[in-house]
Amino acid sequence: MTFENPAFLPKPLAPSERNTSRRKLLQTAAATLAAPWAMSHAAGQIAGGKTITLVVSYAAGGGADLMARLIAPRLAEALGQTVVVDNKPGASGQIAASQVARATPDGTQLLLDASSFAVNPSLFPKLPYDSEKAFTPLAVLALFPNVLVCSPQFEAKNVQDLIKMAKAKPGQISYASSGNGSAQHLAGALFEARAGVSLVHVPYRGGGPAMNDVMAGQVPLFFANVASSLGQIQSGRLRPLAVTSRLRTRALPDIPTMQEAGVAAYEVLEWNPVLGPAGMDPQVKSVLVAALRKAMADPEVLGRIRALSGEVFPDGGDGRVAAFLKAQQTQWGQVVRDRKITAG
Repeated sequence: MTFENPAFLPKPLAPSERNTSRRKLLQTAAATLAAPWAMSHAAGQIAGGKTITLVVSYAAGGGADLMARLIAPRLAEALGQTVVVDNKPGASGQIAASQVARATPDGTQLLLDASSFAVNPSLFPKLPYDSEKAFTPLAVLALFPNVLVCSPQFEAKNVQDLIKMAKAKPGQISYASSGNGSAQHLAGALFEARAGVSLVHVPYRGGGPAMNDVMAGQVPLFFANVASSLGQIQSGRLRPLAVTSRLRTRALPDIPTMQEAGVAAYEVLEWNPVLGPAGMDPQVKSVLVAALRKAMADPEVLGRIRALSGEVFPDGGDGRVAAFLKAQQTQWGQVVRDRKITAG
């Protein structure tokens, strides 16, 4: 099974219903993408055919950059105009977001961010923009699960073992992360809240050093990205306990979800939104949304995302994207406040 339905969406279909549902979804998507206003370059070009810039909030080589460079040529083909990628890393995505928030809302500057977009409003109380009012949501490209891994010698063999150990030794079992306020830190904080345990957070300067110390047994636990940790899992250098998606991931089909392992209401996904400035003309927005959907439907794009253990965000109109962003901001805002998480 895959995790194509975030928690706030309808419950996943039974296996016997899923193939029929997917066929209908593909048929609907094909009809939508074939609409004349979506496919006509004359009607679909943005700002008279000017170059469109995907402003990426993180450095080249990261997950957000990979997604930008994967979809940029397909987006250019769908629109019939040039699309370039411009990396503006820094301040947890605030530099790129600030640039797009101030841009003319003609569709020529778009923000391609990461899941930190939903965390920043609560982690940084004085953002240089209003996350809810400064942007026009266009798409969430894909959803990527994390996996709770441990060093091979760690005593716990499953999540329930870990919970028992943590309750017997409160504040003595640690987990690594790539830094304060990072996705791994928040995944651990949510685990503490949902499982009713107290762990020790050990922040590193990056996910690579954190994972290395877990493999070496310096720190027992890490909420790793599935794609980046899959090789170490397959080689036995890391042992998976549970995936953080609502449904199992095809990359690790035998590993239970956190909810299957007994931690209720637990779901953590990494994802990449595309947003324009606020005040975008509805027709411009419609053309961009259709072009993004066409780009994401490309077989090579789908294959690459699935190779990285991800799934394309389920189509459902603009309302679903906005609802997802709001739900993520609400969830992580509560976690940040309740756990007193700071960026420093």
